[in-house]
Amino acid sequence: MNHQLPTTAESAQAVDSIEWQILLATASPNLPGSEPGEFCEWLAERVKELAVDWKVLLRLAERHGTTCLLYRSLARSSEFVPAAIFDSLRQSHESNVRKSLLLARELMRILECARKLDIELIPYKGIVLAETYYGDIALRPTGDIDLFVRPKDAARMKNAVRDLGYTLRQPIPEAAEASYIHSAYEYSFDSAAGKNVLELQWALQPRFYAVDYEVEGLFARAAVAKVAGQSVKTLSAEDLLLVLSIHAAKHVWERLIWISDIAQILQHGNLNWEFIRSQARDLGVVRILHLTLLLANRFLQTQIPAAIAGQIQADRAAPKFLEEMSRSVINEVSYEEQKTSYFRLMMRLRERRSDQLRFIARLAFTPGPGEWEMARLPRTLSPLYRVVRLARLGQRLARSNRVHTSD
Repeated sequence: MNHQLPTTAESAQAVDSIEWQILLATASPNLPGSEPGEFCEWLAERVKELAVDWKVLLRLAERHGTTCLLYRSLARSSEFVPAAIFDSLRQSHESNVRKSLLLARELMRILECARKLDIELIPYKGIVLAETYYGDIALRPTGDIDLFVRPKDAARMKNAVRDLGYTLRQPIPEAAEASYIHSAYEYSFDSAAGKNVLELQWALQPRFYAVDYEVEGLFARAAVAKVAGQSVKTLSAEDLLLVLSIHAAKHVWERLIWISDIAQILQHGNLNWEFIRSQARDLGVVRILHLTLLLANRFLQTQIPAAIAGQIQADRAAPKFLEEMSRSVINEVSYEEQKTSYFRLMMRLRERRSDQLRFIARLAFTPGPGEWEMARLPRTLSPLYRVVRLARLGQRLARSNRVHTSD
């Protein structure tokens, strides 16, 4: 039995508070009132009918990363907005512009350093995503610089950015470096520009998530984008759609900006859906892709592409997951990534039993910084970190069960 996709009317009823309606109208190019002229009329009608709790709206925008988009729309209708709220929005906007320009300059400095070392990097998310798909670096919050690097170049690039003034957040014991590159996915750096301002990634996620996206393929399919007037390599639209869907799922789609990113990519059209479907199937993330597209449709009325609509309709698990994840977003449910409930959800989101089993096995035996901090073993004994990992995981589960029992 096929399941019908939600209609536009059903999608519009996903939320009913005026604050959420405004939030969604300003976060999507697809909702009624999102056009400049229409939005003023749309907002005027609603402000007359309903009392807007502007502080709640501001809090929601900050939580969901859509303050920049909210400011853009309300700037056209500032007469309806309390002065203090609008001033706060403008200050956030100006702060984001300053940080975006700073990070754009830093990105160019890092790329130039990599070019001299003959190391290829792919920037994505942040300012690259904002300028390429939103058309303006000021329309999306920019917290850090995300760069893909080939695994073979990761350690050398780590040393290079240190020379540029970046400090590694989590020092890795030399004996564990090779193991870290195999099982982890990034180096995170602080700098004078802020905490955790640079992420150098050679994989999409930690290995235990069992989503083995081939990084070499990302480089082979890379596109060219303009950032701050400079040409840079970035992910192809197809890869970016999948990468961002997987990233959003890792964080349980808890921020609207991640769903908005998907909507913006879909707006550009001309996507190779045969490749997207094939890649999602190979990676075992078909359910994650379906849910991401359904959430974009539910909250932002983004049209489900015809090329994948039939596949989504046939996904018997999709409607139940859609309702669960929608409630999670609206009710601001936060999942702690070290809790058993989070790991169970990550397994449920995988459609193949083999991927669920790989997730369990890797979760149990893949060491990380916690294990390296607990026991400093020489390189020859590094395989024993798996034993340390299993012991720590057992202790964590025991604590979790005791808490559950006491509740």
